[in-house]
Amino acid sequence: MKSFDIPDYYRSSIITPLKEFRRKRDKLKRDFTPTLLDFGPIRLLIARHFGFCYGVENAVEIAYKAIAENPGKRIFLLSEMIHNPDVNADLQSRGVRFIMDTKGNQLIPWSELAPEDVVIIPAFGTTLETQHQLSALGLDVAKYDTTCPFVEKVWNKAGQIGQKDYTVVVHGKPSHEETRATFSHSKEAAPTVVVRDMAQAQRLAKYITGELPVDEFYSEFAGQYSLGFEPERDLQRIGVVNQTTMLASDTQSIADYLKQVMVQKYALTPATTEAHFANTRDTLCYATNDNQDATYALLTYPADFAIVAGGYNSSNTSHIVELCEQKLPTYFIESEQKILSDKLIRHFNGHTKEEIVTENFIPESSSANPVTVLLTCGASCPDAVVEGILLKLVSFFPDARPLAKVTGEFTQ
Repeated sequence: MKSFDIPDYYRSSIITPLKEFRRKRDKLKRDFTPTLLDFGPIRLLIARHFGFCYGVENAVEIAYKAIAENPGKRIFLLSEMIHNPDVNADLQSRGVRFIMDTKGNQLIPWSELAPEDVVIIPAFGTTLETQHQLSALGLDVAKYDTTCPFVEKVWNKAGQIGQKDYTVVVHGKPSHEETRATFSHSKEAAPTVVVRDMAQAQRLAKYITGELPVDEFYSEFAGQYSLGFEPERDLQRIGVVNQTTMLASDTQSIADYLKQVMVQKYALTPATTEAHFANTRDTLCYATNDNQDATYALLTYPADFAIVAGGYNSSNTSHIVELCEQKLPTYFIESEQKILSDKLIRHFNGHTKEEIVTENFIPESSSANPVTVLLTCGASCPDAVVEGILLKLVSFFPDARPLAKVTGEFTQ
């Protein structure tokens, strides 16, 4: 496994060794059992997989390398490095400026950039249009390109099926940086349309079967289809790829559904299915799969509530929150600073897109009934953030067992 050089303050003297302990004893990643840290009056069940993934650590390393290698130069990021407020704030404190916001709105005009400036491509990748714009300005777009290799894998898969005359259906959030980048690359090789969820996939099916008039497609999927897209022609042969951070189960359900639509329309058999539906297999990244599988395993354990840490605009984190919310009270927070006291917690409501405050979120504890908390985070959340949350929760219990004693058995 490659080791990345990232700032020490993103790591944790508690969480990082704990993750390494589990990794060494489960190198094939077959054990999704959470780690139990039993402090007596409070017990924390920590997911088997969480936190910085390969793509994020690679991006963070390259970003700080760019800063170190270019003293005195202006350094720009196309948009947020990753969807984590701590990482982005630290980069900005070091003089890095964002050219666009996460929705692609311009913050700094292209005309302000000069060939000697340094531009970092974020882990989500970027559109071909933006790459061409940067190249036209004389900027080196390859030197500090941190695009995640698993995002590039999706681009390659879209290109491969496009060359076989399939239309690409992208399951993703249309406004997300990664989906915009994937759409841009895909449409160079094939007609492409984005569906955000099963509801949109079901609407797309009605254009495949001809149940809805073609004219309605253009208004219903405005901004989500490639130039020159013709539903009657381009929905005869399709393949599904996805934004790498979507729920695996959702993508699989959409692919299975659209495949069945094609089977019924064209009376396909298993031997002839690929005449109209490409075998793309799952294009989620390994970290998204691991984190989601670890969350499913975590949720098999009874607990009082769950805390999920990460940036509020993090797609993979929001899906972990959705899974937890189905089982028990769940608090989505950026850091321990959102835990205001042992009575109050400020957390993000993904449905209303705003922070709210919940009172008495920690129930009463007793020797017979200790408080049990499920704890995990997204792929762009530093270990240090998880440590801060753990310590804050434990601090509310004066009779808690010593930290060194609880963690020592896992880190020695």
